[in-house]
Amino acid sequence: MSEQHALPRNEIFPWDDVMMLGLSVLRWSPDQLWRATPRELIAAWEGLTGGRGMEPVVSSDLRRMMEAFPDDKGL
Repeated sequence: MSEQHALPRNEIFPWDDVMMLGLSVLRWSPDQLWRATPRELIAAWEGLTGGRGMEPVVSSDLRRMMEAFPDDKGL
């Protein structure tokens, strides 16, 4: 990449943000941070920010799940 088209180092990948998330917010060790995959980092961020919401279970869904996976009353 030519010098005039090169992105500033901090715009290529948000290393400072990733390190702050992993080391400060999640309190991971450096080893845990560097072993994490990008997908794991994104999942951790979405878990903290609610970025990926789940739809609540409606009663008909709950009823079907209870029928499919009944509690074992014999225990």
